Amino acid sequence: MPKKGKAKNTMNKAKHSKLMARKTNKLRLEKSKHKERLKLIIKKANELKNSQDHS
Repeated sequence: MPKKGKAKNTMNKAKHSKLMARKTNKLRLEKSKHKERLKLIIKKANELKNSQDHS
């Protein structure tokens, strides 16, 4: 027979899933920022290379 009263572990599960979602979003955001930073660096390097080749 099921116990009467409040469900046992719902608060912890909700907190945990919220924290895990926050963590995955943070990692996704950091990854995209890192990609953007690398793209800018590569773009600058290519521009410098092209300007040196033409000079």
